Amino acid sequence: MRPISLLFMMGSMLSAQTYDTVILNGRVMDGTGGAWFLGDVAISGDRIAAIKPAGMLRSATAKRRIDATGHVIAPGFIDIQSHVRFDLLGRGDGRLVSKVTQGITTEIMGENDTNAPFYEKVREMSGPDTFRYPRFSAWLQAMEQHRSGSNFGSFIGAATLRAYGKGMAMGKATPDELSQMRQAAEQAMRDGAYGIASALIYPPGSYADTKELVELVKAISPYGGVYISHIRSEGDRLLEAIDEAIEIGQQAKVPVEIYHLKAVSAQNWPKMPLAIKTIDEARARGIDVQANMYPYTASGTGLTACLPDWTAADGKLFENLANPEIRQKLLAEMVKPDDTWESRCLQASPAGVLLVGLRKPEHQQYVGKRLSEVAAAMGKPWPEVVLNLLVSERQRIATIYFMLSEENLALQLKQPWIKIGTDAGGANPEVNKSPVHPRTYGTFPRVLGKYTREESVMPMEEAVRKMTSAVANRLSIADRGLLREGLKADVVVFNPATVIDRATFETPHQLSTGIAYVWVNGTLVVDGGQHTGALPGRALRGPGYRPSN
Repeated sequence: MRPISLLFMMGSMLSAQTYDTVILNGRVMDGTGGAWFLGDVAISGDRIAAIKPAGMLRSATAKRRIDATGHVIAPGFIDIQSHVRFDLLGRGDGRLVSKVTQGITTEIMGENDTNAPFYEKVREMSGPDTFRYPRFSAWLQAMEQHRSGSNFGSFIGAATLRAYGKGMAMGKATPDELSQMRQAAEQAMRDGAYGIASALIYPPGSYADTKELVELVKAISPYGGVYISHIRSEGDRLLEAIDEAIEIGQQAKVPVEIYHLKAVSAQNWPKMPLAIKTIDEARARGIDVQANMYPYTASGTGLTACLPDWTAADGKLFENLANPEIRQKLLAEMVKPDDTWESRCLQASPAGVLLVGLRKPEHQQYVGKRLSEVAAAMGKPWPEVVLNLLVSERQRIATIYFMLSEENLALQLKQPWIKIGTDAGGANPEVNKSPVHPRTYGTFPRVLGKYTREESVMPMEEAVRKMTSAVANRLSIADRGLLREGLKADVVVFNPATVIDRATFETPHQLSTGIAYVWVNGTLVVDGGQHTGALPGRALRGPGYRPSN
């Protein structure tokens, strides 16, 4: 008799097993950045059960068999800058349609403000108590109970910590106030936070100086936390702001991550190579600093980003804007800021400011219009229009600012320490009609389609790494971010020839194409490009998590 080949024996053994799902003959990009290989992937329960060379699982018994010929099989994408927290607390159905159809299987929240810990002084910043929780653990539990289409976790917001100790007051924190902030940070880390997330252009987070931030961030060092920051300037003082972030991490002895790295306004675009050099040189000295980004030439935040920070002191923003004496001072400062703040309206110019978040019926005619257009229609200077709209609406007014360089985006994407984040919440094109930033729907497919396939900025394998293991490694998420037998079955199958974003600034509520299948914890959430309605997401917790606390 001829000897039975080892390959035949292995194939027979695998065929004898029963799997929930077998994905056959795909280009396996395992998340490491290594070259793809043709392979089969099997899922059982919430785990990856087998990864084998193509053909070895073709005879395996499975409840569902998917032919992935010509498609990529990859780990689920991890959004390091997500804002889905209210989508998971009753303001949405939890499906996160715009996000999971991008291939996102894990959402990491926390920039600036979080829903916990809630305390009397935090009310000055957050307003009503709706969706606020006294403990970080209680917030995660509430989102778990609501249920989600993807996994989720969070940093603790630095502004929330600042408000916890000092409310909306300006000035340095007293030793007692700083002690309260540190204790709250430590408890949040034991409850599962990934670190501290600051946004130093928004009050009250912007009221903290470097020394205060260093002392606060020191509290997370024993828990393996990361300091992640929307740095103090992305414009005229970009390099100084990067230096500050590096100093905070170095003194506190924690890794540093920079949110949505960018150089805003044309006069600052040449600073991006210098910013990259600054980060590279710090890394060469052994300082762990990295960054993430979204692939669009416009940012998104509130219209309040056109105001100096002092206007929000003591929680009196709208009261101050309505005060005639303060208003006159403010109108002068808005067109000629001093060196303590930068105006998004000036950085983008009024023609580059797109108003999208107006809510009052009388303002709907201005939704989707540029600030320059609205000013012309009202017959008023743009600073007056900004103040009038904010006072009338009594909310921050979501706004899109066009002020970034396409060349810089490509340059940034080439950096090995860059990761991808949406800086967006979830949406559903069936019910959401108000304008949103297209990153809500298209961030990850845009990187894969426009920058990877069409412009060859980087290999597809490297793009997948930036979306998966790079984030998992950064946050010490040990069981996701890679295709490995035994790890959690967060898996994406996409067509590398067709994957692309469709959402635009004019018509943002359009799902991306080319993302064929998405599994979250082994459950199929996207089937043939359509959301299945499944809600298998789980709360993920950082390395400092202490269940008994």
